[in-house]
Amino acid sequence: MKISTPPAGRGLWKSRLRGGLLYAAVLAGVVLLCNLAIRTAKNLEQVFTDIGAQGNWPQAKKFTQWPGDGPNKGKMGDPIFDAFAKTQVQFLAGGKQAQLNLDAHIALLDMIGTPVILLTHSQGGEFGWQIADARPKLVKAIITAEPAGPPIKGVDIAKIAYNQNANLSWGVTSLPLHYDPAVNDPSELQPVLEEKSEGPDVVPCYLQKEPAHKLTNLKDIPVLDVSAEASYHRIFDSCIPKCMNQAGVKTEYVKMEDVGLTGNEHEMMLDKNSDEIAKFFVTWLDKHVH
Repeated sequence: MKISTPPAGRGLWKSRLRGGLLYAAVLAGVVLLCNLAIRTAKNLEQVFTDIGAQGNWPQAKKFTQWPGDGPNKGKMGDPIFDAFAKTQVQFLAGGKQAQLNLDAHIALLDMIGTPVILLTHSQGGEFGWQIADARPKLVKAIITAEPAGPPIKGVDIAKIAYNQNANLSWGVTSLPLHYDPAVNDPSELQPVLEEKSEGPDVVPCYLQKEPAHKLTNLKDIPVLDVSAEASYHRIFDSCIPKCMNQAGVKTEYVKMEDVGLTGNEHEMMLDKNSDEIAKFFVTWLDKHVH
């Protein structure tokens, strides 16, 4: 999974999700190898922490949950921002990261040996689908917070339009999954763009041409997929759960403001209401995992 560490004084999600042994996995590939990438402090401001002023997508103005105040709120010089920026590390760019994470997490699940609940976020969302597909009997449920997306092509969030960058060619992942009927090449999914989006300021989604191939290994795993009100992900967040449901995976898509969790950005575990988000996850698990 990918979970950023909250600034000093903020509670960790892992401390709120009690009731069993919890493994906090980091991204494989976050090491000193060639072809590395890292977000700059300015980019962190623009995408996560000062989006009300600097975000270039419509929903950014709704951000209210940054856990700090003062003249540099959410920017360099804000002690909370500076603590967050120090948690940033290089990550492996390109396609190798997905395979490294799949191999590492299969080994972890095999070592644990009993079913787990996956809590994933952002880049880690893709890896959750791959892990569950590889070890379906060892995954009881998946909660994913704004997983990697959208399928098939990238999105220009300022223009609210698709660009030509390839993205998640296998539907919800960049690596092959077990479909029925079997798929040997991602082109066999025959992705088709919806005629219109579900509302303003969001893109339509690429879905399979019907009849859709089914993700048979994931069909018995309940999934919760949440989207934050102010995040840039909102522009395309509905597409992953649409793909999952079309492929036979029961996926509940929740816009967080609809359950009283308003004003959040993509790194929601940093936000003032992160404890309330964790409580919502626990309530969902109580209803869906037995």
